[in-house]
Amino acid sequence: MCGRIDAHDPVGVNSLVSVLDLVIPEDRFPPRYNIAPTQYVAAIRNDAEGQPEFASLKWGLVPFWAKDRSIGNRMINARAETVAEKPAYRAAYRHRRCLVLADGFYEWQKADSGKIPWFMNAPSGEPFAMAGLWESWQADGDEPLETCTILTTEAGSSLARIHHRMAVVLGSEGVQQWLDPNMDEGQLPLLADEARRVPLEAIRVSRQVNNPENEGPDLLRAAENQASA
Repeated sequence: MCGRIDAHDPVGVNSLVSVLDLVIPEDRFPPRYNIAPTQYVAAIRNDAEGQPEFASLKWGLVPFWAKDRSIGNRMINARAETVAEKPAYRAAYRHRRCLVLADGFYEWQKADSGKIPWFMNAPSGEPFAMAGLWESWQADGDEPLETCTILTTEAGSSLARIHHRMAVVLGSEGVQQWLDPNMDEGQLPLLADEARRVPLEAIRVSRQVNNPENEGPDLLRAAENQASA
């Protein structure tokens, strides 16, 4: 599962997306350290001509056929194993894939003392992209609402003791493959398997992140003062 996102490094993100010949203006990437579901995330998708573009998408996918946008509140994650068949995701999987950009994500471990928050990131500190799907939904007379979900898979060995699911984190080749409109549908299991082998470290953080109103780099400094997994 992926329950919160940290995305604060526009320079690192631009290095990441350089393989797509894309540059994201820094004023479109405000630093965020505690992005919660129903808030907006930084994403890359293909435009109408099939070229990568930056997009700000509301986290929590609302299928185009939904009667009520509130369905998105419980569709923040989608299981990679079933997106090709699930009615809520299958059209987006075939036609509207995206990358959700992050410096890391938070997950909560169950414990007798309550849920313990951990921050998952690359040991290098470099940003990464997570496989996502996006949709456009519109009520009568309203502006279109563009939303997304993040794909998850079984957690790799380094994270499994914290939570049994993790985001599908993509390497540089996976970033290109995921946005390729001609990607074979059978490629997703391979990308999910690769995600389980991506080296991520888990750092225990303060329960300050439990409150989505708490923001800023102090959340990460608190992480640096804790023992890593």
